[in-house]
Amino acid sequence: MSHNAGWEQHPQQQYGPQWGGGWIQPPPQPGVIPLRPLGVGEMIGGAFKAFRQYWKPLVGVMLAVQGVGFLLVTAAIVIGVAAASSSFSEVFAIDSDSPADSGDVATVFLALLPGGLILLLVMLVGTAAIGALCPAVVQEAVLGRSATFRDMWRRSRSRLPSVLGAVSLTGLIAGGPAVLIYAIGFPLMIMAWDGSAAPAGLFLLILAVLAWMPVAAWLAVRFSLAPAVAVFEELRPVAALRRSAALVKGSWWRVFGVSVLAYAVGLAGGYAIQMPFGFVGILALFPAMLDAGPGDAVPATMIIGIIVYVVCLLAGTVVSALFQLGYPQLVVSLLYVDQRMRNEGLAPALITAAQPSAWTPGQGPASP
Repeated sequence: MSHNAGWEQHPQQQYGPQWGGGWIQPPPQPGVIPLRPLGVGEMIGGAFKAFRQYWKPLVGVMLAVQGVGFLLVTAAIVIGVAAASSSFSEVFAIDSDSPADSGDVATVFLALLPGGLILLLVMLVGTAAIGALCPAVVQEAVLGRSATFRDMWRRSRSRLPSVLGAVSLTGLIAGGPAVLIYAIGFPLMIMAWDGSAAPAGLFLLILAVLAWMPVAAWLAVRFSLAPAVAVFEELRPVAALRRSAALVKGSWWRVFGVSVLAYAVGLAGGYAIQMPFGFVGILALFPAMLDAGPGDAVPATMIIGIIVYVVCLLAGTVVSALFQLGYPQLVVSLLYVDQRMRNEGLAPALITAAQPSAWTPGQGPASP
């Protein structure tokens, strides 16, 4: 897709009351937002509307991605535990008074290492997948068009490599120096702890971390629109980072504030979603706890109550995680649209794109 992503640039139009008593009609709203520069509340509310109206493709794709990742991590851990079962038995023996052999500990660590690496990879790919999915959904939600699971899966999958590259580059640029500081400073911290080195090295490490944190935050916000750019405009990772920096220029604090608010709302909403699941689980467990007396065998009701509690807890965690991961990305995608409407006059092109196909004489009525 070109730089305009099918949305040609036009001079910005004004809506609402004008000086001299004139009145211009309010902007159209075919989808979740009015097609004009947005306020903060309109972006926050528009993301809620998009999540509510397009929850099927959103939840479906996110569950598919998380399900595949869960299976991969579980398989790696099971294979590792099975391959080093004897070492696991020695290390985690409950009735053993002697410390575990260092060779067994190393074997257990190496057996779990592939699972940990796969978990990190799954988290990275999952983040990129959500970063590709939400802009694809917003692209339809802004125009009020329908979106199916198949369409969103195909669209997000096609843009996943570019979004993954943009996310990875952002992490390396913003977080790479911090990792390097920790890698250099960790030995200094150990040496300062055991007294073999002066504490000045530890003090310098803390200063370096504190000095880099605002720089990392500035870079992260500067490139925060890159996933949306990679989807909307179909740019490659490096070009998406440059484009994001151009869109954020002059609006860094606005982008930062809206993004922080979006993640705060996502966390609060996820917690609110999780509470009813935990409440139901406690209700299922409470009667069984009343029936169990001291010294009695574990009753069947207790086992059932524990199972229901664990299931409710897991279900609440999954559902809340879907909202916590997806909602902020929807807001950031709307923030991208808002920046383009403010700075590039995108609104008229969106209005044109939202209109049904024009009727051509001799071809019958346009499709509804």
